[in-house]
Amino acid sequence: MMRALYTAATGMIAQQYNMDTISNNLANIDTQGFKGNQARFQDLIYETLRAPGAPVGASVVPTGQDVGLGVKIASSEKNFNQGSLQQTGNPLDVAIEGDGFFQVTLPEGTAAYTRDGSFKRDANGTLVTADGYLLSPQITVPQNATQVNVGADGTVTALIPGSQLPQTLGQVSLVRFTNPAGLSPLGKNLFTQTGASGAPVISQPGINGAGTLQQGFLENSNVQVVNEIVNMIVAQRAYEANSKAIATSDQMLSTAVQIVR
Repeated sequence: MMRALYTAATGMIAQQYNMDTISNNLANIDTQGFKGNQARFQDLIYETLRAPGAPVGASVVPTGQDVGLGVKIASSEKNFNQGSLQQTGNPLDVAIEGDGFFQVTLPEGTAAYTRDGSFKRDANGTLVTADGYLLSPQITVPQNATQVNVGADGTVTALIPGSQLPQTLGQVSLVRFTNPAGLSPLGKNLFTQTGASGAPVISQPGINGAGTLQQGFLENSNVQVVNEIVNMIVAQRAYEANSKAIATSDQMLSTAVQIVR
């Protein structure tokens, strides 16, 4: 019975983590480019009471006897499925349709990656994120530029007064990873490379498996509200079932103690 108490406790701890994950997903329903998390579970070690194949006289037992000791959190896996695209009409809003990330430069000079393409111009006209991180490679839009255009292939052009033809300002590149689920989230819609993600592969949009760009659009969160609500109900019921197992084990222990008395 004491084993049941601790086993059920691991189930409650796991479902609490699951609920934390679901809550974070729901909190970021309106976060641009957000990718939902999903908790993954693993069973714990087993206490073997009788091994399968153990000798019994001239024969062996066909099946063993063991008891599990609970559950643990194996991982929290990011879902990088495409979110829906929302039209904004802002020429500096750029969505990725397909695979890839924008690369930005953090203040310490390291690279980070994001699906949030809501870019702004800083005091120098350079494209930056909402937190002021520079888009890499850097693209500067002259102050007097008009009709800024971002092509599906990442080519950035604009009309400059005195010139009849659009002037090319730069090229937006996309970065892909062998295992994007291995990226480390930083917050602020940013990810960083890890040993599990693989090395970044930089390419032009629309080439080598990279997605294309859609100007005037932003990618919404890929969290599905209905799925998260269902997952929340399942997690709540699993938590209640484990708490009931603890209460039942406690009653059985209480009964055993009273019998002894």
